Amino acid sequence: MSRIRIVGGEWKRRRVTFHDAPGLRPTPDAVRETLFNWLGQNLDGFVCLDLFAGSGALGFEAASRGAAHVTLVERDPRAFAMLQKNAAVFGADRLELIRMDALEFLPRATRRYDLLFLDPPYHQDWIERVAPRLPDALAPGARIYAEAGQPIARIGAWETVRSGRSGQACYHLLEAKP
Repeated sequence: MSRIRIVGGEWKRRRVTFHDAPGLRPTPDAVRETLFNWLGQNLDGFVCLDLFAGSGALGFEAASRGAAHVTLVERDPRAFAMLQKNAAVFGADRLELIRMDALEFLPRATRRYDLLFLDPPYHQDWIERVAPRLPDALAPGARIYAEAGQPIARIGAWETVRSGRSGQACYHLLEAKP
């Protein structure tokens, strides 16, 4: 078992516990801090989707910072069980956990999301596979935060407007361009 801390908001300094598993790489504290500096510290009213939730670090961080609703999607049963345990500890009704494959979830999404956290396993072409399904799940003006093993210039209609690198992870903030 490993733990990461939430770096800001209502649950600042609280810990999220997760199983160590191959390919599971929670977004580091410094990268999450950078992301929320880019987005603004307060996410009041945002509807967020953590599509490959894993540890849930990004989704829990968004909820801690005031997001109105956060959907965390994870297909791995062990990771999902830990998401459930952590969500129960936080006791927030604005968290929705769904155990499902990302490609199955997107066409079934009943909400339009303002912010997508897209941090899939590297080198498996997940970003390319989900990209065509994003327009129907994201609200107009939605932004995407994406992590990958290499730099990303665009995902569908979204272009990278900010980026950085931490170890082997390239991280990006993308906005829709007309």
